[in-house]
Amino acid sequence: MTFTLTVSDEVRTLAPGFTHVMIEAYDLVNGPSTEESSAYLDDAARRLAARLDGRAPHEDPHMVAWRETYTAFGSKPSRTRNSAEALAKRALSDAGLPRINLLVDLYNAISVAHLIPVGGEDIDRIQGGMRLLRAKGDEEFVTVTGGEKTVEHPDPGEVVWCDDAGVTCRRWNWRQGPRTRLTEETTSGIFLLESLAPMPVADLETAAAELAETLAKFSPGARIEVHAPASR
Repeated sequence: MTFTLTVSDEVRTLAPGFTHVMIEAYDLVNGPSTEESSAYLDDAARRLAARLDGRAPHEDPHMVAWRETYTAFGSKPSRTRNSAEALAKRALSDAGLPRINLLVDLYNAISVAHLIPVGGEDIDRIQGGMRLLRAKGDEEFVTVTGGEKTVEHPDPGEVVWCDDAGVTCRRWNWRQGPRTRLTEETTSGIFLLESLAPMPVADLETAAAELAETLAKFSPGARIEVHAPASR
């Protein structure tokens, strides 16, 4: 297990309270959503409602911190919500949470239940390691619009995840590109849980432990390593 992930000094300066936990997993089993993964999502929505106790997701202190950080790098948080807030909003709506595939369902459930941005990437589709940095503006983000492949460029100063081939996720954790996402054929992945102060690091660790345990349950025999929280 040698996957590398780095956070630039520019991002550390922008968000000194940023902490992340990475889970590296191999020999995973994926496939279509199941009744059991669907039940995990339903339970996550119930846990979220209990956590919020009548508040809107954006009123949670952790989501307030993410909104302030998005504003700091020039994004409008009410229009481009961080992934946890966007999922939470959908979980509490009549539409409910989407069912994507087994692995995505599992990490989305953890994101919603703990109100933490969580992402998943297919290691076999990543070129080199992953880096969190502030974009120059000329980087390429390959996505699909109206069924057609398109290339976008992040705004200068925007916080993005990227690998050697280009941007993998825009506006920190707002919009993942299709190139590295987890598909039904994925067997190796990294799962990234992200937090900002004032969320206690212990809460991030609890969420990561729950995700690792859930992955092991659905993929018996998988090799899973939870890397210690990284704030530097």
